[in-house]
Amino acid sequence: MTDNFKLAELLFPQIKKTPEDYVAIYPARNLPEGARVTRFAPSPTGFLHFGNLFTCLVSYKTAKSTGGVFYVRVEDTDQKRKVEGAIEVMLKGLSVYGIVPDEGVIAEGEEKGDYAPYYQSQRKDIYQAFAKRLVEEGLAYPCFMSAEELDEIRAQQENESIKGIWGKWAKHRDLSFGEIESRINAGEAWTLRLKSPGTTEGKCFFDDVIKGKIEMPENVQDIVILKSDGIPTYHFAHAIDDHLMRTTHVVRGDEWIASTPIHLQLFKVLGFRPPKYAHVAPIMKEENGGKRKLSKRKDPEAAVTYYAEEGFPSESVNEYMLTLANSNFEDWRRMNQTEDIDKFPFNLKKMSVSGALFDMVKLTDVSKNVICKMPAKKVFDLSYEWAKEYNPALAALYELNPQRATAILNIDRENKKPRKDIAKWSDIPDYISYMFSETFTPNYELAGNATPALAARVLEKYIGIVNLADDKDAWFERIKALCPEVGCTPNVKEYKAEPEKFDGHVGDVSTVIRVALTGRTNTPDLFAITALLGENEVKARLEKALEYYKENA
Repeated sequence: MTDNFKLAELLFPQIKKTPEDYVAIYPARNLPEGARVTRFAPSPTGFLHFGNLFTCLVSYKTAKSTGGVFYVRVEDTDQKRKVEGAIEVMLKGLSVYGIVPDEGVIAEGEEKGDYAPYYQSQRKDIYQAFAKRLVEEGLAYPCFMSAEELDEIRAQQENESIKGIWGKWAKHRDLSFGEIESRINAGEAWTLRLKSPGTTEGKCFFDDVIKGKIEMPENVQDIVILKSDGIPTYHFAHAIDDHLMRTTHVVRGDEWIASTPIHLQLFKVLGFRPPKYAHVAPIMKEENGGKRKLSKRKDPEAAVTYYAEEGFPSESVNEYMLTLANSNFEDWRRMNQTEDIDKFPFNLKKMSVSGALFDMVKLTDVSKNVICKMPAKKVFDLSYEWAKEYNPALAALYELNPQRATAILNIDRENKKPRKDIAKWSDIPDYISYMFSETFTPNYELAGNATPALAARVLEKYIGIVNLADDKDAWFERIKALCPEVGCTPNVKEYKAEPEKFDGHVGDVSTVIRVALTGRTNTPDLFAITALLGENEVKARLEKALEYYKENA
């Protein structure tokens, strides 16, 4: 037995399975040609942020648009940093936006799929089997350096271009078997380091699916692959998992580009074919004429919870994210206005190389377009669910009469040109406040040619003729017929031709009635509002407004 095999047995006497055993346990997936396998691999150390959600959507779309598989793997090897409930929160956050894994961790502590376990903390023996093989091949060695020695090396390397354990600093790279054995028998702690085959002249090349061809110096560091407790580092664990779980495309933030030479080297020494990498640029935000990354600390919209609290429907956020993700999405949406978003042919190559710009105005516009196409029942149901959690006062108004609330939300909806007043559910309380006596606040400020004197004349006449039994045409005929009696013309063109002859036109008369009933100069269809307010409320509001205008004429 060579020293390498003796060393492997000394370090890992409990490991009996070989890498070949695990490759047999986790065979290649039976998927159609071109199907992509992607993953979301969170650590249970935090909560979902917009950047995570965006990258996750890109990964999900990459798999689903090719008939592939999207799975969730939890990278929980650092148990000290674990936050209880973090994975459950993340998974629920993803599901809100329609991102549901095909396999992997589907709920806290619950897995499905043939490539389990999907928690890295439960795969220790798998990693050690591959680590043992690297030792047998002379590609890994135990390192006994203390924390103090490593600190000294860091200090010495302060002005070095390449930092870490390599070259003259890799002090334990070539220890003899006998010296290693005696140190282990003496109880010295060790980490396992990769014996990097890289050179300072060597180059690493890879074709990033988003950014194109990238050339970097290859890795020369003898990185730690197993910590002193036998738990793998992220670099080592993810390479083994991505191979055994048959990941074809790794979609991740471009801060990982710097680590790619390490990852490609690990795939090579392990004898694996590397996945394709797609490095997503960070979401940017304009500030003071420049750009910066969307910040968890500075920007409330960086937290995914912000969208739930504000009441942006998940459909709106998904539409908006696709405008950031693919440059051709907006053209596709214009051509396919009612098509399901899942029909969009998502393509990694259409992503921004430098980073998309977050724009709240754009999100608001996108959301208005999404909500205006929703039927009233859906608007009611979604906004009611939101209100129960975030606005109990709105929920209470809805509960007074759900049918009436739905009818209110249906004013100027479900037609060829629906209004676009609502961008998020938190807009609704103000938008419909005048429809409820509990929340109506009179405001008698007029617009156009309407004056308090004209308003007093209009309301005096209108109170006597308003009839809620009218259909829309009869209602409007009454308003037009009222115009000559108050010095106005029912014909706007006639007013424009000879404005000096009239005190206003039919639009000004309607404005007076609108302001009296709603406190606003711009609302949806006034006839529908009048009908839903009911006769008693209409009469009471008109009389109160008439009293005000008489006093202020």
